[in-house]
Amino acid sequence: MTWAQDVWPPYPRPQKSQLPVIEWPNGARVAFWVAPNIEFYEINPPSNPVRPPWPRPLPDVLNTSWRDYGNRVGVWRCLELFDQYGIVSSVSLNSAMCTHLPEVVGAFCDRGWELFSHGIYNTRYLYGLSLEQEIAVLRESCQEIEAFCGQKVRGFLAPALTYNESTFDSLARTGLRYTLDLFHEDVPLPLNSAYKGMVSVPYQVELNDFHALVVLGMAAELYLQRFKDQFDRLYEEGAGSGTVVGLPLHPYVIGMPQYVWVLEAILAHVRAYDDVWIATAADIADYYVTRVLKRTPGGDT
Repeated sequence: MTWAQDVWPPYPRPQKSQLPVIEWPNGARVAFWVAPNIEFYEINPPSNPVRPPWPRPLPDVLNTSWRDYGNRVGVWRCLELFDQYGIVSSVSLNSAMCTHLPEVVGAFCDRGWELFSHGIYNTRYLYGLSLEQEIAVLRESCQEIEAFCGQKVRGFLAPALTYNESTFDSLARTGLRYTLDLFHEDVPLPLNSAYKGMVSVPYQVELNDFHALVVLGMAAELYLQRFKDQFDRLYEEGAGSGTVVGLPLHPYVIGMPQYVWVLEAILAHVRAYDDVWIATAADIADYYVTRVLKRTPGGDT
């Protein structure tokens, strides 16, 4: 059995008629959640045997200060819009932010946002870590977040999307309940039996502002249209069985003056629909487990 087959459900994908019907709260067609990545980047991080931390020689002032812009300026623009449109969702959090910039983390805690672990620093990758080392990183990040805000950490997104073959074992052994690190569905899915009880929540990387606007160099207008196309199609499909739209964001990108209008247009587009459930990632995972899996024959986790 390959690593991939061991983690997620085997191929081929079941026909739509064979998947459990998802009925979101109040008849919503779409569960919509937002994941601002609130990250801390070190200017001179420890080296990693697989991937260098920065594309330029250290100290990479250009890239470090750009990321820092998100925590100093961009995040506050984003929070103003989240407040304006009544969005309370989930923060993808480097736990080091609790020490270095507690006022940013506190702003989300005060508003009732869920915090899930995105590792300790976004310049410290999982690549090359042993199972024991991974578990230590996960526990440290979760404990730091829990000590800061008093809420149990339920989920995980790997820092810089970096993995080892042991990563999902580490999540299960740490007691985490959902992962955002599988990009293979538009609905939640349970992981295979070795990870009993763990659920994959859609984190749609194709909507990620960094990947679209920076890596692909997409024009802001096209990024907005990409979101609308994705959302509208999943809204249409959600008439038969609920779907998920997850929006990964980075304040150092979407919080810039040239792009923040796109975030406002996205939130206005979502709010134009009444039958959309604004949720946290934990809300989606919990609802799926308790209201879908437990009512599906053979699906009890």
